[in-house]
Amino acid sequence: MTRVPAAVTAAVGLVGGYSVARVTKKRPLGGVALGVAGVVAARQWAGKVGSGKAAALTGLYLAGFAGSHPLAKKVGAWPSVLGVTGVVAGASWAVERTAAKG
Repeated sequence: MTRVPAAVTAAVGLVGGYSVARVTKKRPLGGVALGVAGVVAARQWAGKVGSGKAAALTGLYLAGFAGSHPLAKKVGAWPSVLGVTGVVAGASWAVERTAAKG
């Protein structure tokens, strides 16, 4: 069985959370999607890179979510969501890759 990388889980959470909120017009549902994926990603990170780095990546995930709101006022909603998703997923990939090398 192939495991989904935490970077993908985090990306799905950020893009999926926004998408759910936008499509349903119910922001709390988007928050649920964002939160569930965030918890799953945090658990994945903790198992792969340890609790300290997992906390940092979880903080980045939350900062990406929060930061996408003011950024959206400058560049638009989708560019903002995709931009912060790229940063979070890229950081996750880099940290996981470094940890895997030992």
